[in-house]
Amino acid sequence: MAALIQRKALYSCVSGLRCVSTTPYNNAQAQAKSRKTLGKPNVKNIVLVEGVRTPFLLSGTSYKNLMAHDLACHALRGLVKRTNIATDAVEYIIMGTVIQEVKTSNIAREAALEAGFSDRIPAHTVTQACISSNQAITSGMGLIASGECDIVIAGGVEFMSDVPIRHSRQMRKILLASQKAKTISAKLSLLAQVLKPAVWNPELPAVAEFSTNETMGHSGDRLAAAFGVTRREQDEFAVRSHKLAQDATDKNLLTDRLDYKVPGVNEVVTKDNGIRVSTIEQLSKLKPAFIKPHGTVTAANASFLTDGASACLIMSEEKALQLGYKPKAYLRDFLYVAQDPKDQLLLGPAYATPRILKKAGLTLRDIDVFEIHEAFAGQILANFKALDSDFFAQKYMGLQSKFGAPPLEKVNTWGGSLSLGHPFGATGVRLATTAANRLIHEGGQYALIAACAAGGHGHAMLVERYPS
Repeated sequence: MAALIQRKALYSCVSGLRCVSTTPYNNAQAQAKSRKTLGKPNVKNIVLVEGVRTPFLLSGTSYKNLMAHDLACHALRGLVKRTNIATDAVEYIIMGTVIQEVKTSNIAREAALEAGFSDRIPAHTVTQACISSNQAITSGMGLIASGECDIVIAGGVEFMSDVPIRHSRQMRKILLASQKAKTISAKLSLLAQVLKPAVWNPELPAVAEFSTNETMGHSGDRLAAAFGVTRREQDEFAVRSHKLAQDATDKNLLTDRLDYKVPGVNEVVTKDNGIRVSTIEQLSKLKPAFIKPHGTVTAANASFLTDGASACLIMSEEKALQLGYKPKAYLRDFLYVAQDPKDQLLLGPAYATPRILKKAGLTLRDIDVFEIHEAFAGQILANFKALDSDFFAQKYMGLQSKFGAPPLEKVNTWGGSLSLGHPFGATGVRLATTAANRLIHEGGQYALIAACAAGGHGHAMLVERYPS
């Protein structure tokens, strides 16, 4: 699990990659190294004080009768309780979300008001697909770096149990026209249109690219095929994710998770309910979910539709120390990338990782903790193979040779999106908080978080453990 947990390898290896293992990384060596800090002269240090999240639940389960702003409100209240920050001391609140509820389109503002924050605190909502709360964090960092604010809350929420399902466009036109219809003939004309069966076909939301009309699962399947990621490799990685998440849960390592007493539900929700420890044999029986019958992405090696929210408190270091806080970590360099949304939709981590490390003057060997978003097992493994490919490095990244893939014994050792769940707008804060918590637990200095997102986007950030 983590560096202090001794256990045997889950599997021998994943072909063409590093060894898939839970053998602990020797952090004594990491601690023995004398390494520079990533702080820069005359640049304000920004710190992560704390991060929390609701339990991440399969959509349609215990949260199904709530609204998205209920989850966001609980995360905000939980952060206040965890940190004892005065609600009127916060200067700005930013939250990410992807599939919006129309009634609460600026969900950051609605959740903040319900959570008891002062109505004088501005709040806005950002959306950038699966890196929406990453964007919330970095937008908050920008406010702090500019001197506009010293205390910002960043977070995110997604609620897939009640996604907006619209009438057909023709029906929407009829409903709008009916408000202006004054004569009997005009009303009868609209009634005749309403009687057509096609008008009643609803528009269902889809996790698909508008520019290509391709679902993300279909794109993930093609990406895995392009990089030669086999079905067995994907299933092995999925089994690994769930076993590591269960292990972290059993050892109470997931301290960012809040309990939630859901109104109308008898039992308090205390755990993520998507973790399913299974075997390769069991997973091999599942049929392809997207490209049938020969695809390799299944329900088990893909992240599932999830309800959840997250929030974190970030400050200037000076303000945090002034208020008596001991930060968890520095939030250092970050960047965003974009590439072809058709054939390279999910390759953001492969493009972002070399660039962020070069920007900071670090190498892969300097990184003690990797937290990388697991949209699909095939996606994360394809990114690793891209990083380990001379051809990809030379043709697409302008490098002379391959950059190299992260060693898997440092990657997502407390589970990932495949097992813990992936509320689109909330995952980024989970990645950042888990990276900081793992650095503290394992005694490392640097963490790298990376994620892909719809639109062909990607994100990477460096996190540095706050010194003892």
